[in-house]
Formats: sequence, C-alpha cells, structure tokens
Amino acid sequence: MTRVAAEPMLFLKASEIARLMPVADCIEVMADAMAALARGEIHQPLRTIVRPPGAVGLLGLMPAYMGGETPLYGAKVAGFFPGNSAFGMDPHQGCVLLFSGSTGALMAVMDATEITGIRTAAMTGLATRLLARPEACRLALIGSGHQAHWQLQAVAAVRALDEVRVCGRDLARAQAFVEREQPSYDFKMTAVDSVEEAVRDADIVVTVTNAAEPFLRPEWIAPGTHINAVGSSTPSHCEIEPALMGQARLFVDRRESTLAESGDYLQAARAGCVTPDSLLAEIGEVLIGAHPGRTCTADVTLFKSLGMALEDLATAKMLHQRALSTQSGIWLSS
Repeated sequence: MTRVAAEPMLFLKASEIARLMPVADCIEVMADAMAALARGEIHQPLRTIVRPPGAVGLLGLMPAYMGGETPLYGAKVAGFFPGNSAFGMDPHQGCVLLFSGSTGALMAVMDATEITGIRTAAMTGLATRLLARPEACRLALIGSGHQAHWQLQAVAAVRALDEVRVCGRDLARAQAFVEREQPSYDFKMTAVDSVEEAVRDADIVVTVTNAAEPFLRPEWIAPGTHINAVGSSTPSHCEIEPALMGQARLFVDRRESTLAESGDYLQAARAGCVTPDSLLAEIGEVLIGAHPGRTCTADVTLFKSLGMALEDLATAKMLHQRALSTQSGIWLSS
C-alpha cells in the first residue's frame, strides 16, 4: 500500500490571526456560517463544560462539523477565567484545532483568544447589520475589557457612528479605553460613569462584561434600540434584567444553546418573563429569509450572543485558506 505524505500542519499565533482576519472580513464569514446552520448543513453538539469545585476557571470543549466539498472538523479547547481581566489577560484562553473531515489529519492549531474575540465581535456586527435601524448612529458600549476593542470595530463596520459612550468597571478604565481607541475613529468617544448615562438615547447597545447579576434596565432603553448582549455566556452570568428580556424582540445565534446555557434567558424564564416561543429567530434564519427580523422602527430588538463552535470552525477554515495563499504562519511537516 502506498503511503500518502501528510500535509503540513499550520500554527497561527494571535498577531498573525489579527492580520489575516480583520473583524469586517469576519462578518461575512459569520454570515455564510449562520446561513449554513439555518439550512441544516452543520452538525454541532452542545459544548461540554468542566467546572471542578473550587476552581477559579472552567474548561470548555466546543466541537463542530462542516460538510461539503472539503469536509472539516473543528474544536475549540478553551478556558474561561473571569479573574484574568484584573491582571491584563483575556478571560478566554486556549486553542482552535482544525481537522480534515476526510482523513482526520490535524491541519491547524490556532490561538483561541484572538479567534474568539474576532468572531464574537463579527457576530455582533452581523446582528447589528440585520436588526439595528439603518440610521442608528449612537453606540453605548458597556464594558472596556479585551473584547470591547473588537466589538467597537464590528459596530463601526456596519453603521455610520456619530457618537460612542463607554462605561467600564470604573471611570478610569473607561477613559483609558477611550484614549487608546479614539485615534482610530472619526466619531466622538466619551467615557461615562454609569450604565444609565451610556445607554440613554443610544440607538445601539453592546454589553460585553463578566457580570453575574443583571444591570441593563428596560426603562433606560429608548424605542427602536438594538441591543447585543454578548458578555454572559454561561448559566451563572447575566447582564440583562428579566423584564427587558421579556419586552424585547429576541434573536439568538442558536436556540438550543440559548435554552441550555444563556444566563440572561434562564433568569428571565425563571421570572416568568420569557418562554422558548420568545426566541423569534436565529440569526441564520433572518439571513435566509425565514424570518423578517425587525418589523417596526419602534421595536427594541435584542441579540443574545453565546458563541458556537461553528463560529470558530468557519473562522479557522478561512484563516487556513488565507495563510496558505500568503504563506503566513508556521507550517510543520511530519
């Protein structure tokens, strides 16, 4: 039997990922992936989470399969350590693995922190493009940690912003974020001292925090606002008050994941504010025309972003293609 030579394996570090995959480009990658999910072309089980008693963080395994002409398996093995933000590290740490769906050969190992940040923000950009009013121009960004940098890029890529108000864990951190980011943008950025001050009269709200208790109140939200709830990705974390979840028109990345894993949804369900029928559509269903999305300018729309293995797999697939065409990264031969 003739032995087939193994293809080189790609190793991509964070700086190379950032260069090869701008957030604006990743929005289109996420659009294709979410549409494929809505068409039933993706196999993706729920993530497996390891939470040892007394541990300061958790470890997640997120696998997915993408068929087609070049079938692929992908898996993210990553930890979530909320305390990392206090000493300047991203709470998400780990790697994304890409495998051939034909032979099982390992094709790539990529930095999960950068991929997670970029693809999570790209989903915000996609949801904002689909659900925010076309004229929306005032952004409230709640959170000034690692993810906020990418979130700002994503919203700015899909809406012509006039103003951004930033509220962080404290005013000093929010101000430091504004000082770092302002030179990259023409619109005005302002650090504010409270969530209420940030979101009053905003057209678009992004919450990207590690909050365990809800803080975004319905009486602060103007008619027609679009909200991206990004930060709470486990059952124990929550950013949105149950009453606001009940009043908003809810869209999700995936129903099954939301019902099992979203602290925002689960807390609102326990309060009697939402049911499974409250989840109007997955983003992919809006993309393929199975749901119209926003139907009234006065509606408050809310996209609950949890993140999925498919997002990592689709991003890793495109990164592999771009790295191959530009000979970027480190290629290891067996």
